[in-house]
Amino acid sequence: MSKLSRFRGRPSISIVAPGNLGTALALALPHAGYEVKFLASRHKRAHVRALARKIRAQVVDLGKQSLTTDIVWITVPDDAITDVAQLLARSQDWKGKTVFHSSGALTSDELSPLLAKGARVASVHPMMTFVRGTVPQMTGISFAVEGDTAAVRVAKSIVADLGGRSFVIKKQNKVLYHVFGSFASPMVIALMASLEEVARAAGIRQSEIKSVMEPLLSQTLRNYLQQDAHSAFSGPLVRGDVATVRKHLAELLNLPEARAVYVALARASLNFLPVRNRKMLENELRNADPTARSARRH
Repeated sequence: MSKLSRFRGRPSISIVAPGNLGTALALALPHAGYEVKFLASRHKRAHVRALARKIRAQVVDLGKQSLTTDIVWITVPDDAITDVAQLLARSQDWKGKTVFHSSGALTSDELSPLLAKGARVASVHPMMTFVRGTVPQMTGISFAVEGDTAAVRVAKSIVADLGGRSFVIKKQNKVLYHVFGSFASPMVIALMASLEEVARAAGIRQSEIKSVMEPLLSQTLRNYLQQDAHSAFSGPLVRGDVATVRKHLAELLNLPEARAVYVALARASLNFLPVRNRKMLENELRNADPTARSARRH
């Protein structure tokens, strides 16, 4: 099959600054029938050149060469989106083109310089984690889409071709939507870091932590996904075991960061989940929180 016939009828795409997310998109889009024609970057790094060879794309200097594709997908970090949009707006004609960015927290308003030049714009954010060394498949991923009607329609079509699902998010809800995603991934990893600190303090070797915890973590996640948070909740709080919680807090005095995480999550448990001896547990947590004690003194 020729390259022309492979991509016939589908819009061509440029990806701006292909990092972890942009690389995943660049690899997935050709399999969905889209030609990734240009990879635009300020610095022609080795990984960008290697990616371009793999998908038969051309590496171009960001803002210095025209991106003659139907769609331009900006995958820079959030803080750089406005600057990149302004740079691109000055670089070429944008009438009839569609531009996406993939920030979870920022809206399509960040692309207003391109909208003013005639582009259709949208934010298209996949609810997935993208880290170096791992390229997730797009199949089954949910994409939050927001922007002008024409750009949203194009985005939904591409997401469907990638095997994902799309839903429209209101502009005013994007930040909380992104917080929702943060709880589902980076905050979970922060919790894992706290878990490792406590494990090492308990004498468990670093090399053994994952093997010890994997069955528990896996079953907990399965319980939640198959049922709900209430049904998956277990441990001393649900039993109302005040003495055990008191001992936990005492032992964690030498691990103040982990102790703060424990107290915060225990408070969330009391607010959102079924527990016994709630009043007694609230009192233990209140006494464990130096901020609360300081507030009472004043």
